[in-house]
Amino acid sequence: MKKTIVIALFLSFFALAQTSYAHCEIPCGIYGDSLRIEMISEHIQTLEKSMNEINELSKAGDKNYNQLVRWVVNKEEHAKKIQDIVSQYFMHQRIKPVDPTNVEAYAKYTNQLALLHQLLVFSMKAKQSTDLEVINKLRSTLEKFSDSYFHGHDHSH
Repeated sequence: MKKTIVIALFLSFFALAQTSYAHCEIPCGIYGDSLRIEMISEHIQTLEKSMNEINELSKAGDKNYNQLVRWVVNKEEHAKKIQDIVSQYFMHQRIKPVDPTNVEAYAKYTNQLALLHQLLVFSMKAKQSTDLEVINKLRSTLEKFSDSYFHGHDHSH
């Protein structure tokens, strides 16, 4: 009986454990760079929808606070997911340090780091407000990063 309870508790722990959506940090050689860009784009679209819903619900005379809270939480979660992909996937694994004496490669490296940092900051700004201009900045920055990262090559890296 005790053995069954221990096994049940063990299995429950894994069933309730928070799922990690970031790609592993071991050198498996399987990368979905293009997919990560698409995921960020989808999170931006979700942020935009959340902001629009929050703005609409906030205008109502008789506010539905439950729905308002749900959209705010949704917005927070998707901004965090962008931050996780940018940091855990691109900055930790894909953008490799470059020797500063290699001027052209170093310029590309610093440009990509700056764009990724901007994505992190704009994601933070998306958490702090419902300003749709932040969405435009996220989209524009993602496009610039994608252009720099793939540099006209196939997106299957």
